[in-house]
Amino acid sequence: MDYTNFGSAGVKVSRIALGLGLRGQGNETEAQKLVEHAIASGINFIDCANIYGPNDDRANIGRSEVVAGKAIADKRDQIILTSKVCGQLGPDPNDRGTSAFHIHREIENSLRRLNTDHLDVYLVHNYDETTTLEETMRALDDIVRSGKARYVGCCNYTAWQVCRALWVSDSTNSASFMCVQNPYNLLNRGLENEMFGLIRDRGLGAMAYSPLAVGLLSGAYRPGEPPPEGSIWASGRLGDYVAETAGSVGRRMSVLLEVADELGKTAAQVALAWIMSHDEITCAISGADNQGQIDDVVGSVGWEIPRELLERLNEA
Repeated sequence: MDYTNFGSAGVKVSRIALGLGLRGQGNETEAQKLVEHAIASGINFIDCANIYGPNDDRANIGRSEVVAGKAIADKRDQIILTSKVCGQLGPDPNDRGTSAFHIHREIENSLRRLNTDHLDVYLVHNYDETTTLEETMRALDDIVRSGKARYVGCCNYTAWQVCRALWVSDSTNSASFMCVQNPYNLLNRGLENEMFGLIRDRGLGAMAYSPLAVGLLSGAYRPGEPPPEGSIWASGRLGDYVAETAGSVGRRMSVLLEVADELGKTAAQVALAWIMSHDEITCAISGADNQGQIDDVVGSVGWEIPRELLERLNEA
């Protein structure tokens, strides 16, 4: 495993993080073994959220934090642990958002489920238009000053929203976002438009989620062929597979498969190595469902894609 500074912060994180959405896990014991295997493979960065639960079931909201807490219990000091706040947790009007009320309530709930006295990074899961950034940033500053989180960051913000939040932190002398978490992969390069410039200018860390585009870049799917039986794309939950993989998407998938064959690597390894070839990206978040997938994605570190093949991927 390779490790790097988390943006301009001094803390070192693995280039691969394990995301605990656990959408393919219905068994908490197996999920715990997955986390333990990831740690044994050198991953020291575990990404949770208070709305995550095994098998993507709303009845299991918060259970991923419980799983993580059990898995890291005897090695907490070696793990960089995140969780998130903002998502809808229940029917009450204050069961979501980034108000001071909700943030202070939910940090306590996350710490209890994780069985820890602090988070290393507390992330705002989405931009909340119903709460002022001044209120949100002051509440996050309280969390940092109390020692309940070491750093704070944001997910799914646009560049202007991050910039405004940083300005609010500067003007109120409160803890500021040190990282962003957004989707980034060979099929979704939107971060390059504005966010990359902000990341470089402000020294932010960047966590890339959905690095395999919900499996399309994993090598399990082939353009022109039906999706594997039992896969998430075969279920129709994500839309029409044939339509989604036609045109430029299918061509990019084909180029990835060709480059992987030339390198003797898996498609997933090349897709992740491509992400990490960008200096702006701190780590890629793997949503691996089993130990074999962990082993696959760990194989994306420790080597670099040759320049001519990197250019072929970029051009595609």
